[in-house]
Amino acid sequence: MTFSVTILGSNSALPTTKRYPTAQVLNVSERFFLIDCGEGTQLQLRSNKIKFSRINNIFISHLHGDHVFGLIGLISTFGLLGRTNDLHIYAHRDLEKILQPQIDYFCNDLRFTPVFHHLNTKEPKQIFEDKNITVTSFPLKHRVPTCGFLFREKQKEPNIRKEAISRFNLGIADIVKIKKEEPFFDETGLLVPPEELIIPPPAPRSYAFCSDTGYNPAMIPVIKDVDLLYHEATFAEEHTDLAKKTTHSTARQAAMIAKMANAKKLILGHFSSRYDDLSILENEAKEIFPETHLVNDGDMWDV
Repeated sequence: MTFSVTILGSNSALPTTKRYPTAQVLNVSERFFLIDCGEGTQLQLRSNKIKFSRINNIFISHLHGDHVFGLIGLISTFGLLGRTNDLHIYAHRDLEKILQPQIDYFCNDLRFTPVFHHLNTKEPKQIFEDKNITVTSFPLKHRVPTCGFLFREKQKEPNIRKEAISRFNLGIADIVKIKKEEPFFDETGLLVPPEELIIPPPAPRSYAFCSDTGYNPAMIPVIKDVDLLYHEATFAEEHTDLAKKTTHSTARQAAMIAKMANAKKLILGHFSSRYDDLSILENEAKEIFPETHLVNDGDMWDV
């Protein structure tokens, strides 16, 4: 099953000719989950050949413009494309107050309903579930109420070994019980070891989005052992004081979070436009967490 994230925008507040403001798309079996929606998001969706019709859920981390200015334009485009499916938007409750008047004014003939789900920015909470994944929001540390998001696959059932079906004359009822990890006895009454019956499923994959935030170890219990961690790295160490003042993180601080959380891989984004050469951020992070990579707009990362 596909489980990958495409970076649509990787800069902080000021876009550049090479980097748009924050936006990402998580692809789970060709269902697309949009994370943040900075200015230019719909252009980046087209550039990356992502089908608008497969986006039914949008997760907005917080209400700063570089994470949300693209949303009204995207909603308008959905309307022009004749969308009829409801669009679910997960965000701070103030977004509905801000956006609904714009929808009423600019998009008053929509054939679909934008459905707003208000986030709890005080504690972790599961906010979405389908047959494949769950999504949990959790508080980040920023100047305005902000949430990170953890996307986690559900555990799949094991596969029955083909040779076991004929060897033990398994029927449908037997297979259902075995997949539920119930004990199985052969015709002589002996317990058959599970490894003779099933192939264990792969471990569920997980992706955590953490932007914008200051250094925030409180998130670690939520993202513990995550496969792929995206963490903002707005500043280098020489600007630690500025990071603290603006409630952002340095690359080194992001790496410390990844190490404490036992993440498998760390990808960094939300870069300040003050840096012409971003290698300083990567190098500072790798001193703490070697499996660190910088993202670029258009990158796709398999989880």
